[in-house]
Amino acid sequence: MVVGTEMARVLRELSSGPGPGLIGGDPRECARVLGVDGVAVSLAVDGALSELVWCSPGTSERLDDEQFTLGEGPGIDAVGSGALVIEPDLTQVRPDRWPMLLPVLAALGVGSLFCFPLRIGGACVGSLTAQRAAAGPLSDTAMDDALVLAAAVTAVVLDGGGRAVRFSGAEPPTHVHRAVVHQASGMISVQAEVTVAQALMLLRAHAYRFERPLLQVAEGVVTRRLHFRHHGDGPGPSASKGDDGRG
Repeated sequence: MVVGTEMARVLRELSSGPGPGLIGGDPRECARVLGVDGVAVSLAVDGALSELVWCSPGTSERLDDEQFTLGEGPGIDAVGSGALVIEPDLTQVRPDRWPMLLPVLAALGVGSLFCFPLRIGGACVGSLTAQRAAAGPLSDTAMDDALVLAAAVTAVVLDGGGRAVRFSGAEPPTHVHRAVVHQASGMISVQAEVTVAQALMLLRAHAYRFERPLLQVAEGVVTRRLHFRHHGDGPGPSASKGDDGRG
């Protein structure tokens, strides 16, 4: 597999140059080389949570946050299966595949998605997602470049950022994009007497019900304005007067 000259430069910066989050280089330049509008790298955490560590600003960041909130999407599928998720025309995707995410993608103006798992043998530690407003496949060169990029990102994560996949509970590193979500999930786990994965589901359901950003609802939990108690009929939220986690 031959890597293009421009992608070779991106790969050099990835491992040596400073950049946002745990990965070096410029994701906007990476997107330009691949011929897409944006890219994002999200890591799997404890097999249930995910952490955005590198992305182009704007739509890619919003897309990753929406996947995280709704619990469905190409990145989640790629991590779960360890396989490529390639959708060159989202208007052709079955409505029942991502029933909650597809309307969001349409509203964001995303026309095509290309998701590459970050694999280490049989394990998958995250995903690299590229998105574009225009429908259509990646060129053969861009597809080869993206596959090499995914392997390089995996190596960088293991070398310098792999520690991000090991935290859990209520004390995540404060520099991560969704630290407040991880902290809130740990708190809800204790409050509602459920697992951390189930706590995240409760948090997502509350955010979806009130149409609030997940990070905003999580802040309500961390600041103790929103609580999840185990009632007689199961765990559920209770809030301070007039507070639904809006912040």
